[in-house]
Amino acid sequence: MSFFSSLKREQKEAIGLLQIGTLLEYFDLMLYVHMAVLLNELFFPKTEPHTAALLTALTFCSTFVLRPFGALIFGHIGDTFGRKPTVVITTTMMAMSCVLMANLPTYAEIGISAAWIVILCRILQGFSSMGEIAGAQIYVTEITKPPFQYPVVSFLNVMPDIGGMLALGVASLVITMGLNWRIAFWVGAVIAIVGSVARTRLRETPQFLDMKRKNTRKTKEEREDNLKKSEKLSRFGKFIKNQTINKKTLLAYFFIKCGWPICFYLAFIYMNPTLKAVYGYTSEDIIFHNFFLSVVGLFASILWAMLSFKIYPLKLLALKAITFGGLSVLLPMLILKAPNPYFIFVLQSLILIFPLDSMPAMAIFVKNFHISKRFTMIVFGFALAHALMYVSTSFGLVYLTEFFGHYGLWVIILPVTGAFLWGVHHFKNLERASGSFPILLGMTGVIGPCLNKMKKNKKVQSAPEALHHDKKAKLFFYGLVLLLVIILAIIIAFWPFKS
Repeated sequence: MSFFSSLKREQKEAIGLLQIGTLLEYFDLMLYVHMAVLLNELFFPKTEPHTAALLTALTFCSTFVLRPFGALIFGHIGDTFGRKPTVVITTTMMAMSCVLMANLPTYAEIGISAAWIVILCRILQGFSSMGEIAGAQIYVTEITKPPFQYPVVSFLNVMPDIGGMLALGVASLVITMGLNWRIAFWVGAVIAIVGSVARTRLRETPQFLDMKRKNTRKTKEEREDNLKKSEKLSRFGKFIKNQTINKKTLLAYFFIKCGWPICFYLAFIYMNPTLKAVYGYTSEDIIFHNFFLSVVGLFASILWAMLSFKIYPLKLLALKAITFGGLSVLLPMLILKAPNPYFIFVLQSLILIFPLDSMPAMAIFVKNFHISKRFTMIVFGFALAHALMYVSTSFGLVYLTEFFGHYGLWVIILPVTGAFLWGVHHFKNLERASGSFPILLGMTGVIGPCLNKMKKNKKVQSAPEALHHDKKAKLFFYGLVLLLVIILAIIIAFWPFKS
């Protein structure tokens, strides 16, 4: 891929280590989530369906409920001591939780204590995963520049999809071959340990090191001036204290991060009772079904990441949100009218292809927070949004669907979709104010940057004039138009439903 070939060797090595580490960490995190339909029967007492649904929600939400506290802790570590130690610590914690899960006795052996220990393990996994993906995204954002920055950071978001797919693959293999389920968690533990060791090779990001050097220099100058001890502040303390947080920007980021929990729950968990009750699926069938869903989600993520190299990421986010909003309006009726499980699979696939998530615009969100508070704000907004939405979605839908049926989905989905679109609009305004938002077709590859540069220097006033002054941009634009015309011609010529 051209955007990877343009990177330096040190950048490729760092990105490779972070991608592998993120993949391995999310393999461990999602292993229990996707095996929950089987493992909940081993670690929780037998109950009637309503209570079972609440227990499933409790186990699922335990991963996210304490994430905001983990965000504050790891955010402080990341902004104070660096990005590298944060991602190493979180991977090590994930390995510990997997070892514990692999050796945990079942409910039949130790009673209700098994359920509480499972929940504690899930809390530990969620606690550690908070600094994982956000730390990796910040790290890569700080060592790359647009337009390569957008797809490179986006491919970090592809790694959780691969990790989840591998977790489902291992779970399916273990169940199909009749192996002990603990083998899957031992595999996860080994993988996490390997990831921890690999990440020790990372170097700190240049932006963070530059901030640290300025802090050291400023502190030294203060000492040389013999300032009073009571008036002295460390560079980090003083520098961070003088930086204000744009609450509106944090709120917009929070709203955008609220979208993915709903999409994940709808795609992988919400339909499971329907598949069991209506179509006679077993726990093993659901795991296998979800494995193919994860494959769809993976290819969709790769597609969005690659598109971000040519199309401005915020444009893609708006497209995904509008499509998802339209689908969500029809979703209750479509579920009720579903003639077979394949139709349900198609609905789930559409949710994963057009989800409400930050992919592929995460680099834009990271850049709009000051570096001195970037880690804390990114991980805290991420954690708070996921904790709130996973809890409200998991428990809320149990009661909403009990009273309103599938139409209860609207109560949560529609407001969140609207808030998501407002968040995207806010970041568009920030990008326009900074001169980073393309003025033609939302392009990021060749046209967008050159037009923005011309516009900023006030050499030209309109898109046609800008294209006239840049031959490469002009040729690229007309080549793109010609390609679209050829594609449309092929579709019309081979349209299968032509009368």
